[in-house]
Amino acid sequence: MSNNLYKIRGLEKRFSNNGSIVKAINGIDLDIETGETLGIIGVSGSGKSTLLHIMGALDSPSEGEVFYDEENLFIKDEAYLCDFRNKQIGFVFQFHYLLPEFSALENVMMPCLIRREERDAAEEKAFNVLKSLGLEQRVTHNPGQLSGGEQQRVSIARAMVLNPKVILADEPTGNLDLKTGLSILELFLKLNEEYGITSVVVTHNLEIASKLKRTITISDGIIVNEH
Repeated sequence: MSNNLYKIRGLEKRFSNNGSIVKAINGIDLDIETGETLGIIGVSGSGKSTLLHIMGALDSPSEGEVFYDEENLFIKDEAYLCDFRNKQIGFVFQFHYLLPEFSALENVMMPCLIRREERDAAEEKAFNVLKSLGLEQRVTHNPGQLSGGEQQRVSIARAMVLNPKVILADEPTGNLDLKTGLSILELFLKLNEEYGITSVVVTHNLEIASKLKRTITISDGIIVNEH
């Protein structure tokens, strides 16, 4: 039986730009195993973020198929994809997108409340995740009272709170200095080792990427290197 969590075949993504067609993804085949840590590297505009967004069903392909746990995602309806995003995927972005008027705890609780979980249960889940990331002393702080690294750890806690099988991270260390960025990466590796969470990290930083088990390089919408 295959251990592949993702199987991507013949993936293409085209955009219209001022009347011309731009191919962001130009024919990608990719397998990602359950429990893998994968880095996707490439220059700006290479297609790496587009690939990540399609994997998380934030965007849809123009051509090709994306199988997740042997299910062909893009033959499903939007209700299925919404449930998939909510239950299977944790997203982490370069900009943390924390709500400034809410505390760290309230920000992390938000996905649980959107799922209509009881507030007490949501609060307990959020606190436990923040504690696991060393932020138990920061639960009442608003984002503006946190350092950049702490803000990104809160965004990781928010991505983790619903126990996703996969974390998709788009330049999660892009706004951080190298030391802080490496500490954030260590969190992804810890989550992978302790909980078996599959992590896919888009980055332009080769030192960050080198810490992951496998990396692929994308250029002009195709995979040009893998190691």
